[in-house]
Amino acid sequence: MPRLEPRKRAIGLKIRSMEVDDLAPVFHLGEKLFTANTVPNLYRTWDEFEVVGLYQSDAEFCFVAEIEDLLAGFILGTVISKTKSAWKYGHLIWMGVAPSFARQGIADRLAKHFLETMLEEGVRMLIVDTEADNLPALQFFRKMGFTNPQEHIYMTMNLSGRQQAPPEKKGNGQVKK
Repeated sequence: MPRLEPRKRAIGLKIRSMEVDDLAPVFHLGEKLFTANTVPNLYRTWDEFEVVGLYQSDAEFCFVAEIEDLLAGFILGTVISKTKSAWKYGHLIWMGVAPSFARQGIADRLAKHFLETMLEEGVRMLIVDTEADNLPALQFFRKMGFTNPQEHIYMTMNLSGRQQAPPEKKGNGQVKK
């Protein structure tokens, strides 16, 4: 479908390595983007431990995009190396763009920067996952060169409203662990 108006480009966009002072702004942007209402089947949970953990373990694969000192977006990932394999796998775990900066090419620039970093790191395969019905994400990742989508099934069980079963007791009256 043709665009009705030209796509805006982010002017003055700067992509840089994430710093400790970026943790709170990145976390709060992710809170707005990755909610249970908008993405109910997330198998990973967006929380402060996710952001801090990735930053602490893989800071070299965490980047922010900013325009005039405002957080415009972020991308967080990791590299997985198997000791008995020569292959290194990159995993793009989280990416988000602030709604006020949407459709300005920020996600493209973040993804390309991440890809360049993965190539420099010697990664041979880059992995990303999204929900099967997230058509905008699927279209974006295909445009970025991701192929061969694999279907996974995630099953859920809502435990709210269920009561915890009382602990079993052994014959001597002690609680089994």
